[in-house]
Amino acid sequence: QPPAFGFLFDVDGVLVRGSQPVPAARRAFQRLADGSGRLRVPVVFLTNAGNCLRSAKARELSQALGLQVSPEQVILSHSPLQLFRQFHQRCMLVDGQGPVEENAHNLGFKHVVTIEALRKAYPLLDMVDLSRRPKELPPPTTGFPTIEGVILFGEPVRWETSLQLIADVLLSNGNPGAELQEVPYPHLPVLACNMDLLWMAEAKMPRFGHGTFLLCLENIYKKVTGRELKYEALIGKPSPVTYHYAECLIQQQAEQQGWKAPIRRLYAVGDNPMSDVYGANLYNSYLKSAQQSQVQAGVKRSPQAASPQTEVYLELRKDRNNSVESCESILVCTGVYKPKETEACTRETVFHGHRDFCFDPSLVEASHIVQDVDDAVQLAFRRENWS
Repeated sequence: QPPAFGFLFDVDGVLVRGSQPVPAARRAFQRLADGSGRLRVPVVFLTNAGNCLRSAKARELSQALGLQVSPEQVILSHSPLQLFRQFHQRCMLVDGQGPVEENAHNLGFKHVVTIEALRKAYPLLDMVDLSRRPKELPPPTTGFPTIEGVILFGEPVRWETSLQLIADVLLSNGNPGAELQEVPYPHLPVLACNMDLLWMAEAKMPRFGHGTFLLCLENIYKKVTGRELKYEALIGKPSPVTYHYAECLIQQQAEQQGWKAPIRRLYAVGDNPMSDVYGANLYNSYLKSAQQSQVQAGVKRSPQAASPQTEVYLELRKDRNNSVESCESILVCTGVYKPKETEACTRETVFHGHRDFCFDPSLVEASHIVQDVDDAVQLAFRRENWS
C-alpha cells in the first residue's frame, strides 16, 4: 500500500543535540526504512540551520541515523531563497557563518559581498574591537560595488561587526564609505533566514539563535532612525513559503519512488513550539483556507514585510496539485520544549516568535505531544493505520 502521508523532521533537539544523535532517532528510522535501508515513506529534514551546505547536512544526518540521506531531502533555512529570483542579479551583502558565498551562489545569487570583504574595503567602519582598528588612516576606497540588498543567512561570529556594517549599508543606501546626508527610507531589501530566538545543543539550557541577532538589529535600527526595519522576506520556519517548499519535495519523492497514491497528510515533528509547532499549524491553516484574502493569516499587515513572500506563496499555490490536505504538528520533549511535571500540556505565555508574526496561542499548541521522535513516528503510523 503506497503511503498517503509524509514526515517533516526538525533536526536539532529532535534527531541530534549538537553533534550527538538523540537515542530515539535511530529507532525511528529503523521503523521508517525497509530491510534494504530504503525509506517506506517520503521524508524531508526541515531545519533552521543554515551555516553549511545541503550536502554536508545530508552527510551529517546519514551518519547520525545510520541510513543514506540525500541533499534533496534537506531543507536549510535559506533553501527557499531559490524562489526569490527578483534578487538574484543584484549585488547582495551576505552575513552568517560557514560557506555563505557558496550557499548564495548555489541559490542563484550572482553577485555577493561578504561582511569580511566589506570590512577590508572600509576598515574605518569596524571600531568596537580596539585591536582591529587601523593604526594609520587608510587611503580612500575606490571601485567597490554599490550594495543593493542584504541576505542574513544566520547568526554571525562577531555580532558587533555585523550589526555595525549592516546598519551602515542600510543607512547609506549601499554606499557605506559615503558621508551620511539623510536616512533613506524605505531602506534596501533585507532577506532574513531562520527566526529562531533559541535552539537546543548539548547545553542544559537553550542557546541564542539567529532570531536573537535579528532582534538586536531591529532595535538598533529603530533606535538610530526612529523607524521600523522592514523585511522583504522572512525564510525558514515558521514561514509558510518554507513549508510549501517542503511539501513540493515530499511530492517529488513520492513520484520518484513510483508511489501512485497522492500525499494527503504531513506530520511535522519538532521540539520548538515557537518555530516548529507555530509553523506547522500556520501552514495547516493555509491549507484549510480557500480564500486568498486569508493568505496573510498570522502575519502582520505590513506591506514591505509580508507582501513579497506572500506573492511567492501565491505563485506557488497556483502550481500545487492541491493533494495535501493537512499538516499536523507533533512536539517532542528532547529539545527546547520541556513539559511541566504536573502538566502534560502547557500553554506558552511568552512569545518567542518573530516580531512580524502575530502571537496566537492556538498556533503554539501542538496537535500531539510525545516523548521523542520514535514515539512521533509510531503515533503517525497509528493514525494512518500503517504497519
